[in-house]
Amino acid sequence: MELSVEASMTAASGGRKRRCPPRGLGDLHDDVLERVLARLPPVSFFRLRAVCRRWCAAAASPTFLDACGRVPSRDPWFLMLSDRPHPPLAFDAAESSWNPCRAAPGPAAVPVASSGGLVLYRAPDTGALVVANPLTGATRALPSPPPPQGHGAPQLHSIAMYGSPYRVALFTGELPHLFMALFDSSRDSWEGPVALSRRSEAVLPDAPPHGGASAGADDTVYFLSKSGDVVATNMQRSASKQYSSVVAPSDGRDGEAVAYFLSHSGTVVACDTARRTFAELPRILPVYFEYSIDVVACNGAAYAVVLAEYLDTASLRVWEFAGGAWRQVAAMPPAMSHAFYGKKADINCVGHGDRLMVCVSSGEANGCFMCDVSSNQWEELPKCVNGDGEVNEFLAAFSFEPRLEISV
Repeated sequence: MELSVEASMTAASGGRKRRCPPRGLGDLHDDVLERVLARLPPVSFFRLRAVCRRWCAAAASPTFLDACGRVPSRDPWFLMLSDRPHPPLAFDAAESSWNPCRAAPGPAAVPVASSGGLVLYRAPDTGALVVANPLTGATRALPSPPPPQGHGAPQLHSIAMYGSPYRVALFTGELPHLFMALFDSSRDSWEGPVALSRRSEAVLPDAPPHGGASAGADDTVYFLSKSGDVVATNMQRSASKQYSSVVAPSDGRDGEAVAYFLSHSGTVVACDTARRTFAELPRILPVYFEYSIDVVACNGAAYAVVLAEYLDTASLRVWEFAGGAWRQVAAMPPAMSHAFYGKKADINCVGHGDRLMVCVSSGEANGCFMCDVSSNQWEELPKCVNGDGEVNEFLAAFSFEPRLEISV
Protein backbone atom coordinates (compact mmCIF):
# COMPACT_ATOMS: atom_id res chain seq x y z
CA MET A 1 0.00 0.00 0.00
CA GLU A 2 1.35 3.42 -0.97
CA LEU A 3 1.91 5.76 1.96
CA SER A 4 1.02 9.43 1.87
CA VAL A 5 3.80 12.02 1.99
CA GLU A 6 2.93 12.96 5.57
CA ALA A 7 2.83 9.31 6.66
CA SER A 8 6.18 8.62 5.00
CA MET A 9 7.78 11.57 6.81
CA THR A 10 6.28 10.34 10.11
CA ALA A 11 7.59 6.80 9.58
CA ALA A 12 11.04 8.04 8.62
CA SER A 13 11.27 10.00 11.85
CA GLY A 14 10.53 7.01 14.00
CA GLY A 15 6.85 7.79 14.44
CA ARG A 16 7.40 11.42 15.37
CA LYS A 17 5.70 13.98 13.14
CA ARG A 18 8.19 16.52 11.73
CA ARG A 19 7.22 20.17 11.66
CA CYS A 20 8.62 22.93 9.47
CA PRO A 21 10.39 25.65 11.47
CA PRO A 22 8.40 28.90 11.80
CA ARG A 23 9.21 31.58 9.26
CA GLY A 24 10.24 35.05 10.46
CA LEU A 25 11.66 38.34 9.26
CA GLY A 26 14.94 36.62 8.45
CA ASP A 27 13.20 34.62 5.70
CA LEU A 28 11.87 37.69 3.91
CA HIS A 29 13.40 38.94 0.69
CA ASP A 30 15.41 42.14 1.11
CA ASP A 31 12.89 44.43 -0.58
CA VAL A 32 10.01 42.93 1.45
CA LEU A 33 12.01 43.34 4.66
CA GLU A 34 12.66 46.98 3.82
CA ARG A 35 8.95 47.61 3.24
CA VAL A 36 8.19 46.05 6.63
CA LEU A 37 10.87 48.07 8.44
CA ALA A 38 9.68 51.27 6.73
CA ARG A 39 6.32 50.93 8.49
CA LEU A 40 7.76 50.68 11.98
CA PRO A 41 7.18 53.64 14.32
CA PRO A 42 9.72 56.38 13.48
CA VAL A 43 11.34 56.11 16.93
CA SER A 44 12.45 52.59 15.91
CA PHE A 45 14.63 54.04 13.15
CA PHE A 46 17.20 55.06 15.78
CA ARG A 47 17.70 51.38 16.73
CA LEU A 48 17.59 49.59 13.36
CA ARG A 49 21.36 49.53 12.87
CA ALA A 50 21.93 47.91 16.28
CA VAL A 51 19.66 44.88 15.74
CA CYS A 52 21.78 42.85 13.32
CA ARG A 53 24.03 43.22 10.29
CA ARG A 54 21.20 42.65 7.83
CA TRP A 55 19.00 45.33 9.39
CA CYS A 56 21.98 47.68 9.53
CA ALA A 57 22.52 47.14 5.79
CA ALA A 58 18.82 47.65 5.12
CA ALA A 59 18.77 50.94 7.05
CA ALA A 60 21.63 52.25 4.91
CA SER A 61 20.07 51.17 1.62
CA PRO A 62 18.64 53.77 -0.82
CA THR A 63 15.78 51.36 -1.54
CA PHE A 64 14.87 51.48 2.16
CA LEU A 65 14.44 55.25 1.87
CA ASP A 66 12.26 54.66 -1.20
CA ALA A 67 10.13 52.29 0.88
CA CYS A 68 9.82 54.96 3.58
CA GLY A 69 8.66 57.43 0.93
CA ARG A 70 5.83 55.07 -0.07
CA VAL A 71 4.32 55.25 3.44
CA PRO A 72 1.51 57.77 2.78
CA SER A 73 1.58 59.63 6.11
CA ARG A 74 2.96 59.48 9.62
CA ASP A 75 1.61 60.87 12.86
CA PRO A 76 3.29 64.15 13.78
CA TRP A 77 6.09 64.81 16.18
CA PHE A 78 6.26 68.13 18.03
CA LEU A 79 9.72 69.64 18.50
CA MET A 80 9.57 71.08 22.02
CA LEU A 81 11.26 74.37 22.96
CA SER A 82 12.35 75.44 26.43
CA ASP A 83 14.24 78.33 27.97
CA ARG A 84 16.60 75.84 29.62
CA PRO A 85 19.31 74.02 27.65
CA HIS A 86 18.69 70.31 27.22
CA PRO A 87 18.99 67.79 24.36
CA PRO A 88 16.33 68.33 21.66
CA LEU A 89 13.12 66.48 22.45
CA ALA A 90 9.98 65.77 20.44
CA PHE A 91 6.55 64.59 21.55
CA ASP A 92 5.28 61.63 19.50
CA ALA A 93 1.53 62.15 19.13
CA ALA A 94 0.90 58.52 18.09
CA GLU A 95 2.82 56.87 20.94
CA SER A 96 2.25 59.68 23.49
CA SER A 97 5.97 59.53 24.28
CA TRP A 98 9.01 61.80 24.41
CA ASN A 99 11.76 61.06 21.88
CA PRO A 100 15.24 62.50 21.18
CA CYS A 101 15.90 64.58 18.07
CA ARG A 102 19.08 65.58 16.29
CA ALA A 103 20.84 68.67 17.60
CA ALA A 104 20.14 72.09 16.08
CA PRO A 105 22.47 73.32 13.30
CA GLY A 106 24.62 75.54 15.49
CA PRO A 107 24.45 76.52 19.17
CA ALA A 108 22.73 79.87 18.51
CA ALA A 109 20.28 78.72 15.83
CA VAL A 110 16.60 79.14 16.75
CA PRO A 111 13.75 77.23 15.06
CA VAL A 112 11.33 79.68 13.44
CA ALA A 113 9.15 77.61 11.07
CA SER A 114 8.43 74.07 9.88
CA SER A 115 6.90 72.34 6.89
CA GLY A 116 6.43 68.63 6.18
CA GLY A 117 9.42 66.82 7.67
CA LEU A 118 11.68 69.89 7.84
CA VAL A 119 12.36 72.64 10.39
CA LEU A 120 13.76 76.08 9.52
CA TYR A 121 16.35 77.62 11.87
CA ARG A 122 17.52 81.25 12.05
CA ALA A 123 20.64 82.75 13.63
CA PRO A 124 19.43 85.79 15.66
CA ASP A 125 22.69 87.73 15.25
CA THR A 126 23.17 87.30 11.48
CA GLY A 127 19.72 86.32 10.20
CA ALA A 128 21.22 83.27 8.42
CA LEU A 129 18.65 80.56 7.61
CA VAL A 130 19.28 76.79 7.76
CA VAL A 131 16.83 73.99 6.87
CA ALA A 132 17.17 70.74 8.85
CA ASN A 133 15.60 67.30 9.08
CA PRO A 134 15.33 66.82 12.87
CA LEU A 135 15.08 63.04 12.46
CA THR A 136 18.29 62.55 10.46
CA GLY A 137 20.23 65.70 11.33
CA ALA A 138 20.76 66.62 7.65
CA THR A 139 21.05 70.40 7.12
CA ARG A 140 21.16 72.93 4.28
CA ALA A 141 22.17 76.58 4.57
CA LEU A 142 19.99 78.87 2.45
CA PRO A 143 21.50 81.70 0.40
CA SER A 144 21.48 85.09 2.07
CA PRO A 145 18.09 86.77 1.58
CA PRO A 146 17.92 90.07 -0.32
CA PRO A 147 18.24 93.21 1.81
CA PRO A 148 14.87 94.43 3.13
CA GLN A 149 13.21 97.47 1.58
CA GLY A 150 11.73 100.49 3.33
CA HIS A 151 12.79 103.48 5.35
CA GLY A 152 15.26 103.14 8.20
CA ALA A 153 15.70 99.59 9.51
CA PRO A 154 12.61 97.65 8.28
CA GLN A 155 11.16 95.25 10.83
CA LEU A 156 10.97 91.52 10.12
CA HIS A 157 7.36 90.55 10.87
CA SER A 158 7.40 86.85 10.11
CA ILE A 159 8.97 83.89 8.33
CA ALA A 160 6.72 81.41 6.54
CA MET A 161 7.71 77.96 5.24
CA TYR A 162 5.40 75.85 3.09
CA GLY A 163 4.99 73.63 0.04
CA SER A 164 6.93 70.83 -1.64
CA PRO A 165 9.47 71.74 -2.96
CA TYR A 166 9.44 74.05 0.03
CA ARG A 167 9.31 77.83 -0.08
CA VAL A 168 10.36 80.37 2.53
CA ALA A 169 8.69 83.81 2.66
CA LEU A 170 9.99 86.80 4.63
CA PHE A 171 7.61 89.67 5.45
CA THR A 172 9.21 92.98 6.42
CA GLY A 173 8.39 96.68 6.73
CA GLU A 174 6.02 98.86 8.70
CA LEU A 175 2.33 99.41 8.02
CA PRO A 176 1.27 100.59 5.54
CA HIS A 177 4.59 99.79 3.77
CA LEU A 178 4.99 96.00 3.70
CA PHE A 179 7.37 93.89 1.58
CA MET A 180 7.74 90.19 0.80
CA ALA A 181 10.78 88.15 -0.31
CA LEU A 182 10.34 84.52 -1.44
CA PHE A 183 12.86 81.64 -1.58
CA ASP A 184 12.13 78.64 -3.86
CA SER A 185 14.14 75.53 -2.93
CA SER A 186 13.77 74.05 -6.43
CA ARG A 187 15.58 77.09 -7.84
CA ASP A 188 17.82 77.72 -4.82
CA SER A 189 17.25 81.46 -5.18
CA TRP A 190 15.32 84.40 -3.71
CA GLU A 191 12.75 86.59 -5.42
CA GLY A 192 11.96 90.15 -4.33
CA PRO A 193 11.43 91.87 -2.04
CA VAL A 194 8.22 93.20 -3.60
CA ALA A 195 5.91 95.84 -2.15
CA LEU A 196 2.37 95.02 -0.99
CA SER A 197 -0.37 97.63 -1.51
CA ARG A 198 -3.37 98.25 0.73
CA ARG A 199 -6.66 96.63 -0.28
CA SER A 200 -10.18 96.49 1.10
CA GLU A 201 -10.79 93.62 3.52
CA ALA A 202 -14.08 92.86 1.76
CA VAL A 203 -12.37 91.55 -1.40
CA LEU A 204 -10.07 89.10 0.36
CA PRO A 205 -10.88 85.39 -0.07
CA ASP A 206 -12.67 83.58 2.74
CA ALA A 207 -10.80 81.04 4.83
CA PRO A 208 -10.51 77.62 3.17
CA PRO A 209 -13.02 74.88 4.10
CA HIS A 210 -12.14 72.13 6.56
CA GLY A 211 -10.50 69.00 5.22
CA GLY A 212 -8.76 70.68 2.29
CA ALA A 213 -5.98 69.14 0.28
CA SER A 214 -2.49 68.92 1.69
CA ALA A 215 -0.35 72.01 1.48
CA GLY A 216 1.39 72.50 -1.85
CA ALA A 217 2.50 75.28 -4.15
CA ASP A 218 -0.86 77.10 -3.91
CA ASP A 219 -1.02 77.61 -0.16
CA THR A 220 -2.52 80.04 2.30
CA VAL A 221 0.17 81.17 4.72
CA TYR A 222 -0.85 82.46 8.15
CA PHE A 223 1.61 84.05 10.56
CA LEU A 224 2.00 86.62 13.30
CA SER A 225 4.66 88.66 15.02
CA LYS A 226 4.24 88.38 18.79
CA SER A 227 5.90 91.44 20.28
CA GLY A 228 5.26 92.86 23.72
CA ASP A 229 3.03 95.48 22.12
CA VAL A 230 0.67 92.77 20.90
CA VAL A 231 0.33 90.87 24.19
CA ALA A 232 -0.73 93.41 26.77
CA THR A 233 0.81 91.34 29.59
CA ASN A 234 4.21 91.59 27.84
CA MET A 235 4.75 87.86 28.32
CA GLN A 236 6.65 87.04 25.11
CA ARG A 237 9.03 84.38 26.48
CA SER A 238 10.08 82.32 23.44
CA ALA A 239 12.29 83.89 20.77
CA SER A 240 11.35 81.02 18.45
CA LYS A 241 7.73 82.17 18.21
CA GLN A 242 8.58 85.78 17.42
CA TYR A 243 8.54 84.99 13.69
CA SER A 244 6.50 81.76 13.77
CA SER A 245 4.34 80.83 10.81
CA VAL A 246 1.66 78.31 9.90
CA VAL A 247 0.38 77.06 6.56
CA ALA A 248 -3.07 75.98 5.35
CA PRO A 249 -4.31 75.11 1.82
CA SER A 250 -5.63 77.91 -0.37
CA ASP A 251 -9.16 78.11 -1.74
CA GLY A 252 -8.02 76.59 -5.04
CA ARG A 253 -7.19 79.65 -7.14
CA ASP A 254 -3.96 79.30 -9.11
CA GLY A 255 -1.00 81.08 -7.53
CA GLU A 256 -3.13 82.26 -4.59
CA ALA A 257 -1.63 82.58 -1.10
CA VAL A 258 -2.75 84.77 1.80
CA ALA A 259 -0.51 85.55 4.78
CA TYR A 260 -1.78 86.72 8.18
CA PHE A 261 0.08 88.43 11.04
CA LEU A 262 -0.68 90.65 14.03
CA SER A 263 0.02 94.35 13.83
CA HIS A 264 1.34 96.27 16.83
CA SER A 265 -2.21 97.42 17.58
CA GLY A 266 -3.44 93.82 17.79
CA THR A 267 -5.33 93.62 14.48
CA VAL A 268 -4.82 90.73 12.05
CA VAL A 269 -3.24 91.82 8.76
CA ALA A 270 -3.97 89.67 5.68
CA CYS A 271 -1.46 89.74 2.81
CA ASP A 272 -2.44 88.35 -0.60
CA THR A 273 0.94 87.17 -1.94
CA ALA A 274 -0.37 86.63 -5.50
CA ARG A 275 -1.98 90.08 -5.89
CA ARG A 276 0.66 91.79 -3.70
CA THR A 277 -2.01 93.36 -1.48
CA PHE A 278 -2.88 93.48 2.24
CA ALA A 279 -5.83 94.39 4.45
CA GLU A 280 -6.66 94.52 8.17
CA LEU A 281 -9.28 92.08 9.51
CA PRO A 282 -11.75 92.86 12.32
CA ARG A 283 -10.61 92.47 15.91
CA ILE A 284 -11.54 89.36 17.88
CA LEU A 285 -11.54 91.25 21.21
CA PRO A 286 -11.69 94.97 22.04
CA VAL A 287 -8.42 96.85 22.16
CA TYR A 288 -8.56 97.37 25.94
CA PHE A 289 -8.66 93.62 26.70
CA GLU A 290 -5.58 91.85 28.04
CA TYR A 291 -5.05 88.60 26.19
CA SER A 292 -2.47 86.30 24.63
CA ILE A 293 -3.01 85.23 21.03
CA ASP A 294 -1.43 82.89 18.49
CA VAL A 295 -2.29 81.73 14.96
CA VAL A 296 -2.33 78.05 14.04
CA ALA A 297 -3.29 75.78 11.12
CA CYS A 298 -5.21 72.51 11.58
CA ASN A 299 -7.19 70.24 9.28
CA GLY A 300 -6.81 72.49 6.25
CA ALA A 301 -7.91 75.71 7.99
CA ALA A 302 -6.30 78.54 9.94
CA TYR A 303 -7.36 79.62 13.42
CA ALA A 304 -6.61 82.25 16.06
CA VAL A 305 -6.24 80.90 19.60
CA VAL A 306 -6.98 83.42 22.36
CA LEU A 307 -6.42 83.16 26.11
CA ALA A 308 -8.38 85.88 27.92
CA GLU A 309 -10.06 86.52 31.28
CA TYR A 310 -13.78 87.15 31.81
CA LEU A 311 -15.87 87.30 34.98
CA ASP A 312 -13.27 85.91 37.39
CA THR A 313 -12.15 83.04 35.16
CA ALA A 314 -9.82 82.39 32.24
CA SER A 315 -11.07 81.24 28.84
CA LEU A 316 -9.07 79.66 25.99
CA ARG A 317 -10.98 79.66 22.71
CA VAL A 318 -10.24 78.79 19.08
CA TRP A 319 -11.58 81.11 16.36
CA GLU A 320 -11.81 80.79 12.58
CA PHE A 321 -12.16 83.69 10.14
CA ALA A 322 -14.79 82.82 7.52
CA GLY A 323 -17.51 84.72 5.73
CA GLY A 324 -15.95 88.04 6.70
CA ALA A 325 -16.16 87.43 10.47
CA TRP A 326 -14.57 85.43 13.30
CA ARG A 327 -16.51 82.45 14.68
CA GLN A 328 -15.65 80.17 17.61
CA VAL A 329 -14.96 76.55 16.66
CA ALA A 330 -13.52 75.10 19.90
CA ALA A 331 -12.91 75.98 23.55
CA MET A 332 -10.88 74.44 26.36
CA PRO A 333 -13.10 73.05 29.15
CA PRO A 334 -13.50 75.69 31.88
CA ALA A 335 -12.08 73.31 34.52
CA MET A 336 -8.79 73.33 32.56
CA SER A 337 -8.62 76.98 31.52
CA HIS A 338 -9.58 78.35 34.97
CA ALA A 339 -6.15 77.24 36.27
CA PHE A 340 -4.61 80.11 34.28
CA TYR A 341 -6.78 82.85 35.77
CA GLY A 342 -4.66 85.67 37.17
CA LYS A 343 -1.41 83.99 36.07
CA LYS A 344 -0.70 86.38 33.14
CA ALA A 345 0.08 83.35 31.01
CA ASP A 346 1.33 83.38 27.43
CA ILE A 347 0.24 80.81 24.84
CA ASN A 348 2.18 79.40 21.89
CA CYS A 349 0.37 77.04 19.54
CA VAL A 350 1.13 74.65 16.71
CA GLY A 351 -1.09 72.39 14.64
CA HIS A 352 -0.83 69.28 12.48
CA GLY A 353 -3.78 67.49 10.90
CA ASP A 354 -6.67 67.54 13.36
CA ARG A 355 -4.34 68.14 16.32
CA LEU A 356 -3.75 71.49 17.99
CA MET A 357 -1.06 71.78 20.68
CA VAL A 358 -1.18 74.70 23.10
CA CYS A 359 1.83 75.47 25.31
CA VAL A 360 0.80 77.69 28.21
CA SER A 361 3.59 79.35 30.19
CA SER A 362 3.80 81.79 33.06
CA GLY A 363 5.73 82.19 36.27
CA GLU A 364 3.08 80.23 38.20
CA ALA A 365 1.39 77.82 35.76
CA ASN A 366 2.76 75.83 32.84
CA GLY A 367 1.43 73.00 30.73
CA CYS A 368 1.03 71.56 27.25
CA PHE A 369 -2.39 70.56 25.96
CA MET A 370 -3.61 68.74 22.87
CA CYS A 371 -6.96 69.41 21.21
CA ASP A 372 -8.74 67.53 18.45
CA VAL A 373 -10.30 70.52 16.70
CA SER A 374 -12.91 68.47 14.82
CA SER A 375 -14.32 66.97 18.05
CA ASN A 376 -13.26 69.67 20.58
CA GLN A 377 -11.65 67.02 22.79
CA TRP A 378 -8.84 68.29 25.05
CA GLU A 379 -6.16 66.50 27.07
CA GLU A 380 -3.06 67.53 29.00
CA LEU A 381 0.17 65.99 27.77
CA PRO A 382 2.15 63.72 30.12
CA LYS A 383 5.00 65.40 31.95
CA CYS A 384 8.52 65.06 30.59
CA VAL A 385 11.04 64.26 33.35
CA ASN A 386 14.75 64.82 32.72
CA GLY A 387 17.64 62.77 34.07
CA ASP A 388 17.71 64.79 37.30
CA GLY A 389 14.08 63.99 38.06
CA GLU A 390 12.92 67.52 37.24
CA VAL A 391 9.92 68.21 35.02
CA ASN A 392 10.82 69.99 31.77
CA GLU A 393 8.65 73.03 31.11
CA PHE A 394 8.12 73.82 27.44
CA LEU A 395 7.28 77.26 26.08
CA ALA A 396 6.48 76.40 22.46
CA ALA A 397 6.65 73.70 19.81
CA PHE A 398 6.98 73.14 16.07
CA SER A 399 5.28 70.22 14.34
CA PHE A 400 6.91 68.05 11.70
CA GLU A 401 6.29 64.69 10.05
CA PRO A 402 9.13 62.33 11.10
CA ARG A 403 10.55 61.04 7.79
CA LEU A 404 13.97 59.61 7.07
CA GLU A 405 13.69 60.06 3.32
CA ILE A 406 13.05 63.83 3.32
CA SER A 407 16.10 65.66 1.98
CA VAL A 408 16.91 69.29 2.66
